[in-house]
Amino acid sequence: MHTLIRNADVIVTMDGARRELAGASLLIKDGEITALGADLPADAAARADEVIDASGCVVTPGLVNTHHHLYQTLTRAVPGGQDALLFGWLRTLYPIWARYTPNDFRISAQLGLAELALSGCTMSADHQYLFPNGARLDDSIEAALEVGLRFHATRGAMSIGESDGGLPPDTLVESDTAILDDSQRVIHDFHDASENAMLRIALAPCSPFSVSRDLMRNTAALAREQGVMLHTHLAENDEDVAYSLAQFGCRPGQYAEDLGWTGADVWHAHCVKLDASEIALFAKTLTGVAHCPCSNCRLGSGIAPLRQMRDAKVRVGLGVDGSASSDAGDLIGEARQAMLLQRVANGADAMSAREALEIATLGGAKVLGRAAALGSLVPGKRADIAIWDVQSLQTAGAWDPVAALVLCAPHRVKHLLVEGRQVVRDGQLTTLDTGLLATQARAATRRLME
Repeated sequence: MHTLIRNADVIVTMDGARRELAGASLLIKDGEITALGADLPADAAARADEVIDASGCVVTPGLVNTHHHLYQTLTRAVPGGQDALLFGWLRTLYPIWARYTPNDFRISAQLGLAELALSGCTMSADHQYLFPNGARLDDSIEAALEVGLRFHATRGAMSIGESDGGLPPDTLVESDTAILDDSQRVIHDFHDASENAMLRIALAPCSPFSVSRDLMRNTAALAREQGVMLHTHLAENDEDVAYSLAQFGCRPGQYAEDLGWTGADVWHAHCVKLDASEIALFAKTLTGVAHCPCSNCRLGSGIAPLRQMRDAKVRVGLGVDGSASSDAGDLIGEARQAMLLQRVANGADAMSAREALEIATLGGAKVLGRAAALGSLVPGKRADIAIWDVQSLQTAGAWDPVAALVLCAPHRVKHLLVEGRQVVRDGQLTTLDTGLLATQARAATRRLME
């Protein structure tokens, strides 16, 4: 299959030189980028099976979402949790999530992934850490295969319930043995270690306040034995840090290091409250961070030290977090929010639109261990590509079309290709009936409300 994307106003390569190619075209063969620039072969259009006209458009690498809870998409704007801090918000939502069926997980994941795709995202991680009423990680994986995004499914877990001093209700926790056994199963059944993998598995005990130290330590050992990555929440807000100090006698960074949770195969979500020593630790060990600015604002968690992490060379990507805490899965919107918050904290020159776009693309690919094949548009890499209309009402009047992607935040991509296959065409998802999906989601939400 040959595809030609031609006559783009600008192609943002995110290559080593961060080149931006004006009036350029791009060739794809069997999911791989084979050539790009202004002077492609004269017969490129004649040889292509599909030609996409990118006139009036900016072409970028697909955006990468490094942290999500797709199951939460059915619980947006829940009364009682709208104005709560993290722990109070969780206590409101846990009883609702306990009523989920496997089909709820599948519909919620489809809805969240469709929303991501329309916001320019080609690859997403997902953190599912509860499995009530027979639900399995397989439900979300099935949804991802149907939507067509590249997917990093993490087998999360909670093992310390309220009766043992944890935050979640006892009905939502599992035994360490059950967690580790199912972790081995999903790795065996689904994990693809190849460079162009559409599906990978990672292991992700939920948080320091919902799992045991033994489970954290044993999960790290299992992940390294099986060659998969590790993910969890860390230092999300002041309550989180206070819990770590009270229960473990150390800050979250030390907790992570003591249990083997630092390294290039680890990424932590949020990290709003990392101090200078923890930032240095993450930089030294190549530990990644999923920065979730909208969720951090929504829950009043604070402004993460993104500028300091970037300056220290910490690997950072963006995450929309669950739609119960951000209420949206708009990844280009997260890039804008990340930039704005750093300007609020550090001054108007603290972060440029182009740096925010880099974090949303190449930064995320590095965090998920995929930068060898993804995150930039260069020959030999996989064709995960977002095409943005910069002639629309939202970007009309913009002098710099690349900066406009973040500053104006068009929110909906025109075309989206994953592994060279068109998942969004002319602003519409090609893989699912979004009208039917919205109807199914509303019905599921009504049942949960009742």
